[in-house]
Amino acid sequence: MKRRDTLLRLKRFRVDELKRRLATLEEMKADLERKLADLDETVAREKHRAADSDIGRLAFPSFVRSIDARRDNIRATMKDIERERAAAEGDLASAFQDLKIFEMAEDERTRRIAEAGARPAQSRLDELSIVRHLRKHAFRQI
Repeated sequence: MKRRDTLLRLKRFRVDELKRRLATLEEMKADLERKLADLDETVAREKHRAADSDIGRLAFPSFVRSIDARRDNIRATMKDIERERAAAEGDLASAFQDLKIFEMAEDERTRRIAEAGARPAQSRLDELSIVRHLRKHAFRQI
């Protein structure tokens, strides 16, 4: 009994752990998307500032190159996160399926135990009904 309960709890924990991992990956992806949006805003702001001075016009292209490198790094990280998320979703589906198999097996075991406990009582009721029926018909024949 304890082994089955432990195994079932372990399967539930695995499903919960994978759900938390997926949520973390989604948060990381959302954070990176915010960072990309911030970079776009920064470029627009700096472009406006660069137009105001000669030094800004000279420094702006190198600034844009560095921002482009950061964007590329963020996009690469987002692709890695997406791959990891797809793998985690597959693992979650597998873990959830395993959990459902164990839960269904436990439900079936519980149902069989309940039926086995009800059999003697049902047998006794069946026997009483047969005796009553036989007495009723025996009384009519007298």
